[in-house]
Parts: sequence; C-alpha cells; structure tokens
Amino acid sequence: MRRLLPASMLLALGLLAVGHVRHACAATTVYECTAADGRVTYQDTPCPAGQRQRTMQVADAPAAPLPATAPPAPVAPPEQAPPPPAPQPTAPLPVMYTCVRATDGKTYLSDNGNPPPYQAPYGVLGAEQLPLSEVYGPDRGAAGISAPEANRGRVTSGLVANNYVWVQDQCRELDVEETCQALQDAYDKNEHKLNNAFKSQRPPLEKREAQLQAQLANCGG
Repeated sequence: MRRLLPASMLLALGLLAVGHVRHACAATTVYECTAADGRVTYQDTPCPAGQRQRTMQVADAPAAPLPATAPPAPVAPPEQAPPPPAPQPTAPLPVMYTCVRATDGKTYLSDNGNPPPYQAPYGVLGAEQLPLSEVYGPDRGAAGISAPEANRGRVTSGLVANNYVWVQDQCRELDVEETCQALQDAYDKNEHKLNNAFKSQRPPLEKREAQLQAQLANCGG
C-alpha cells in the first residue's frame, strides 16, 4: 500500500524542485507520481503502473545533538587526619635524697646525698646541763665530792652555747615512687606560685614548670 508523504515533506520537496539532490549525508528516496489527469503525488514507494514516475533524494534531517554533558563535579580530596601531637619532651628522673637535719631532726629533700659537715652549738644538740654532784656522785661510780665543790662545778647554759661541734645531716636516696611523689609536690607548689605571680615573676617559674613536666613524664601518669 502506498503511503502519502506529510505536508512538511511536500514543502521540502517544493524547495528542492531542481532534480535529484545528492548529499553526502544519509538521504531518503522520494517518488513523484503524475496520474493521467495530471494530479501529482509524492510518496516513499514506487508509483503505480500507468503513472509517470520521477525520483529524487531528500536529505534526512540532521539528528538532534546530544545534550551537553555537564562536567563531573570536582571531588573534594579526602580530609587528612591531623598530625599526631608532638611528643612531650622527657627528662630522666633526678636522683633525690631525703635528709634529716642534725640540729633539729627535721627532714628535707636534696639532690646531694652527702651534704658537707657544719658547726652547730653544742646546746642545740640536746646536751644535758647537770651539776657536778650528779656527774661525779657515788651513784656514778666516783669517789664523791663535798657539796661546796659540787656547786662550784655546775655546767651553765652559757658554757654550752659558746661551744660548737661538727655535725652532718644524714641522707638516703629516694626510690622511684618517692621521687615521683616529690616531683609532683614540687610541681603543685610551683604551679600555685605561677598562678599568683606577676608577669615579671613568671619566666623562672615557667622554666621550672617545663623542667618538672619533663621529669614527671617518666612517672607514667
């Protein structure tokens, strides 16, 4: 069955009335059929018998261009993990000693386990001020003396106070746990001073704080 071309195709054919059109692109063959009564029709199949036929090539309409593809959205680079914090500087634990003061028996901390001897008044060491009657009495294994002689030999406080003897504090080395506790106590005291210091007083306290922090890093907590 022959198929008549639409009006749009007929309009295109009217514009191409100059014979055959050859185009490098793909083309459609159109048949112009002229009936015996002179009526002209255009179709895409050969004309019926008895009609005059003429063919022409009509270029196909160009294909619609594909829509432009939007460029892919840039992919943000993966966030890099922040660098690990710099390790806190450490310092070896100091060797510390607890010492007993020879003059009053009080303890103190020192980094010197062999403090130098020093002179102290004999009286502050707890020397007894006894009368000679007690020192040389019969109950002490002596021959004994008379009361007037005993009274003349009494040891006075001035005599004791004016005499000095050499003494030395006794020290022992702290173990690791004791050293860490001593450092923590020193840090707390320094921190208290730092919080209450004026700006001009802070530099040496801040230096001491850094030193104690470095030493406490070896205490494991």
